[in-house]
Parts: sequence; C-alpha cells; structure tokens
Amino acid sequence: MAIDIKIGDREANVRLVKKDGSKATIDVDGIAYEVDIVMVEEGVYSILHNGKSYSVEMIPGNGPKNYFVNTYSSAYEVEIIDAQSRYQKSRNKDSIESTEKIITTPMPGKVVRIPVSEGQRVTKGDTLIVISAMKMESDYNATLDGIVKKIHVNEGDSVANNQPLIELE
Repeated sequence: MAIDIKIGDREANVRLVKKDGSKATIDVDGIAYEVDIVMVEEGVYSILHNGKSYSVEMIPGNGPKNYFVNTYSSAYEVEIIDAQSRYQKSRNKDSIESTEKIITTPMPGKVVRIPVSEGQRVTKGDTLIVISAMKMESDYNATLDGIVKKIHVNEGDSVANNQPLIELE
C-alpha cells in the first residue's frame, strides 16, 4: 500500500516494497531504498542505509497522522496523507487553517531564541522561535505568510507540550 508523506512543502509517495525482519525495501517517488530499521526504544529508530547509521525520533504531533521527526541535526514536521486524512482535511479546511496560525511545540522545553517581534510581517518558512528539548534545538517556522499577532512566551521560559508559543494572523 502506498501513502503520501508531507515533509514541509515536499510531498513524497512512499511504498513498502518488501520486508524481511528488520530489512526493508522502500520505494520513495520511484526510487528504491534498501534499509535496515530497528526500533531502539518507543518512538526512536535506528536506520542503516548504504553503510551509514541514522537515528530518528518520532513524536506524535497535533493530529493522529502528524509527527515531529528529529534527527541528530534537523527537525521536521511530518504528515501522513492517506485517503482518510485527505477526506478529513477537505471537510475541516477552516479549522485546519486556524490551527496553522498557532505555533506550538510537541514536548516540554526551553525557549532559546525568538527572532521575531509582534506586528512583524513573516513569510512561510521564516524561523519564529527556537526551542531546546532533549538536548536538541529545534526551529519552529511560519506555516504561512502573515503577521506575528501575539508572542505568548519570552526567551528563557520553560514551555509545556502543545502550549501556544506564537500566534500569526
């Protein structure tokens, strides 16, 4: 079965071709990848591909098919898009747009930096806030073009998971 996975602005078609134990062949947009995947703890995976090792942490996001994926050097917001989620998205378009206007974090952390100010115009992809969690810093970017309506936290604040951090309009 094939699914689409949205990572930022990129959408990729992903299909599990074959699986034998921890070894798998995965087709991503027509390119086959031979990988060895092992779950080392709940939500943390070790992936071997072409002799290189990758550690990936998946944290549930704001929806049932949304995740925050952290690697050693990067953080991504990932959405699994299947027939059910396409249908729900079309039915709930207004509520989805309103949730994109509030930036939250999926886990507790500390505000490291806020490079924007209230009233500032931002473009989709601009860094709005940097949060440190689990010894890693993650940039949270604007999900749309807009204006920073409200900053709910200050640099140095400790934050809870799913706490509103910045609101766009």
